[in-house]
Amino acid sequence: MRLGRAVEAGLAGTAVMTMLMLVAPKMGLPPMPIGQMLGNFLHIGAALGWAMHFMIGVGLAVGYALVFADWLPGRAAARGMVFSLIPFLMAQVAVTPMMGGPIFSGGDVKMIMGSLMGHLVYGAFVGVVYGWLPARRAVPA
Repeated sequence: MRLGRAVEAGLAGTAVMTMLMLVAPKMGLPPMPIGQMLGNFLHIGAALGWAMHFMIGVGLAVGYALVFADWLPGRAAARGMVFSLIPFLMAQVAVTPMMGGPIFSGGDVKMIMGSLMGHLVYGAFVGVVYGWLPARRAVPA
């Protein structure tokens, strides 16, 4: 496992997922302010809630690198997307209800689809960034 690359992958995947969440209302999806929600739930404020969101993204990427990156078949993006179904289900079944929301967003299809889309984008970026190897540099003789 390449820890540095897993951290980079988690930061990249979480950043892209966060950007998607911020533009979700412009795409007809409900707002998804997970950082604000985490901050309110943990009584730590929105800024630390967003920091927590990124720490969770990095932790999940490390888990992906440890267990799933070499085990799942397919290309890097597909492996990451398959992995991302785990945090998506965790969010829908455990995290949202823990923060006072209903399981599977109470059947709100737009909210479920927004969450799924965000997690799939996260997974794709985690898979690609973690699986990416830089080109070998010529070593001067």
